[in-house]
Amino acid sequence: MSNHPEDMTVYVEKTEPHEHQRKPPAGIQGWGADLDPAVRPAYPKERTPPRFINVHWDDLEHQHAPPGLQVFHSTERPGLTPVFGTAQPPSGVSGMIRAGAFHFSENDIRHWLMLLFADRVNMVEGIIDDLAHGHVPNLFKEMGGPAEWKHNRQGFIRKAFIAGGIVGLLVYMNSRRGRRR
Repeated sequence: MSNHPEDMTVYVEKTEPHEHQRKPPAGIQGWGADLDPAVRPAYPKERTPPRFINVHWDDLEHQHAPPGLQVFHSTERPGLTPVFGTAQPPSGVSGMIRAGAFHFSENDIRHWLMLLFADRVNMVEGIIDDLAHGHVPNLFKEMGGPAEWKHNRQGFIRKAFIAGGIVGLLVYMNSRRGRRR
């Protein structure tokens, strides 16, 4: 193999990109069908230059968190995003789990698994909060029981048998354990 420039293979195409747009390649049916602005679906509303080309997102007025409210943000970002939600601030055990999740990077599976777990813990916390305030939640209805019965009756019956079998097995195992003592 020689090192002469004539012998080396060059894979870069030496034609201008505009030449490709003017002359359709042979054998591709429909190529360039949207080159004419009048036949584009968004033509009347299309803008040149695009609407947001000159917007500087860094110039936005930043939202400020109310005092004492913890707002989580990614470890990849140096600070808060300009706009964030404060409607459901983190609280309780689920809030502590979420705080732990944000110590990890977003590309770490622990971050996402901890957030999923925090959602489940938050659901249990909500049920406990309902009970503490004298409201007994209708778990069957809230978890979609009537819709499951109406639209997937066979699946509902199968799940009920499985759940009943598991509960029966746990009761049986617990009663046997009590007899040994």
